[in-house]
Amino acid sequence: MGLIYIFPVDENETDRVSKSINLDSITLKTYGLPMVFWVYLAAIYIVVFTMWLTIHSALDKLLSYDDTSMVLLYWLVQGTLLLGPVILLGFFFFEKFITKSKNKLTLTYRLFFIPIFRKSITLDSFDSLTVDHFMDSPNIAKMKSDPTTKGFENKGHFELHAISNGKSIFVDRHSRKSDLTKLKDLLLKF
Repeated sequence: MGLIYIFPVDENETDRVSKSINLDSITLKTYGLPMVFWVYLAAIYIVVFTMWLTIHSALDKLLSYDDTSMVLLYWLVQGTLLLGPVILLGFFFFEKFITKSKNKLTLTYRLFFIPIFRKSITLDSFDSLTVDHFMDSPNIAKMKSDPTTKGFENKGHFELHAISNGKSIFVDRHSRKSDLTKLKDLLLKF
């Protein structure tokens, strides 16, 4: 999620970092999407509403037919026009929390301020966090060794993993290794 929803990397970011009173745990909360995405969402809502206004009378006519496929088509189009904007809004109200206390790491995912998934990880040791490089496709531009294709090289991304019972468990990812390393160092303080 770190490619879109970024975690703070400094404990002085008080609006996204909360520490317990006795300083034995820390909770990090992701940043929301940038404000420009709200403009995109408003534009999408305007387009979808315009589409609905345009086809509303034709959709109502589909219900007058005795054919079940026409009624099914009505509900399919109505569902798409109603659920699409709600799902898009969910991206703006998605939050991920990381709570670290000694050798316990808890990941909490919230949608519309409601926890939808929680995962507790017991680390093998206090510092069982690693930052690994991940590249899922071949780096064709780098293979050609052409200076004109340098900007097109696939650099991949980096993943933060927790080690529990000898298994590597995905925690977060980011396009910059330094940010994940700072996140790991922040979590290791507690």
